[in-house]
Amino acid sequence: MESSKKMDSPGSLQTNPPLKLHTDRSAGMPIFAPEQGGYKEKFVKTVEDKYKCEKCRLVLCSPKQTECGHRFCESCMAALLSSSSPKCTACQESIVKDKVSLLQNESVEKNKSIQSLHNQICSFEIEIERQKEMLRNNESKILHLQRVIDSQAEKLKELDKEIRPFRQNWEEADSMKSSVESLQNRVTELESVDKSAGQVARNTGLLESQLSRHDQMLSVHDIRLADMDLRFQVLETASYNGVLIWKIRDYKRRKQEAVMGKTLSLYSQPFYTGYFGYKMCARVYLNGDGMGKGTHLSLFFVIMRGEYDALLPWPFKQKVTLMLMDQGSSRRHLGDAFKPDPNSSSFKKPTGEMNIASGCPVFVAQTVLENGTYIKDDTIFIKVIVDTSDLPDP
Repeated sequence: MESSKKMDSPGSLQTNPPLKLHTDRSAGMPIFAPEQGGYKEKFVKTVEDKYKCEKCRLVLCSPKQTECGHRFCESCMAALLSSSSPKCTACQESIVKDKVSLLQNESVEKNKSIQSLHNQICSFEIEIERQKEMLRNNESKILHLQRVIDSQAEKLKELDKEIRPFRQNWEEADSMKSSVESLQNRVTELESVDKSAGQVARNTGLLESQLSRHDQMLSVHDIRLADMDLRFQVLETASYNGVLIWKIRDYKRRKQEAVMGKTLSLYSQPFYTGYFGYKMCARVYLNGDGMGKGTHLSLFFVIMRGEYDALLPWPFKQKVTLMLMDQGSSRRHLGDAFKPDPNSSSFKKPTGEMNIASGCPVFVAQTVLENGTYIKDDTIFIKVIVDTSDLPDP
């Protein structure tokens, strides 16, 4: 059955004439029926005349049958019986109220099916309205994210402007290096010239002081460039949806450094639950830590001090999922999840750069890691998911 209702515009819905709410006593379910006459809905297949009311010519609603065998809607029969001399509109036979019977045959069952389908249509229309409302909410969120993206693009442009002077300084540093080489050549020439020892010593001291000053300037420029490069990398790789995907290259070399005690653990780049949310990172011990030392890979979650901590609820209570990604076709990722302990200092508001790490010392056995498909091209991938579904806006 197709509904005759039409949609004029989003948010407005035209409906048929008002419906009465009846209760199907046999099924105990609410049924919507027209107040007057039969059903006005359009049917996929042609309805036989025997299922139509002899008065309103619509599909029967709560059908009644006269002694002459003709059928009427309950409301239409009531209208006929209200006259002083009721007669059948089909054969003009007189209608006796006591001999009007309620149909108990297949039309009743079909009427129930019609009413049930009508109820489903009403439910679908309510669901459509709900989906439209969700769509409007999502559109507003998309517009907000677009504004945030535009803001970050402006920040990147400003950062690029800040980097340009350092690039120029680097070019100046190259020029200084050439000058230093020239000065060194002059020192060599002066040493070969037969002059007084005192004059040569004075010239050499002057040149050495100039070289030292140039070296200091070069060191300062190198430090500034390295700091700007680190800030730029953090901005490029930062995640603001509570999900971190950490790519760790050179696994064998880093694992060997951990075994030898050179670099016991590695920290990931920071990630966030939102542009104004918690700041977090991951920490991994490739040769294990604590109970997992020498046998397992240990993986931990770390809360870092962020710029908007004063606006966020503490202690941190969001669910955390740690995963080792399977790079094979089966995609059998290994994972573990936990809810933070509100009494643990690891999840309180940070007072230093970061809190004590919390996680799994025996996250995955090294034999499982190195004999499966979790390492490919000497690279592993670690994923951390922080549930932000119930996180309020700051």
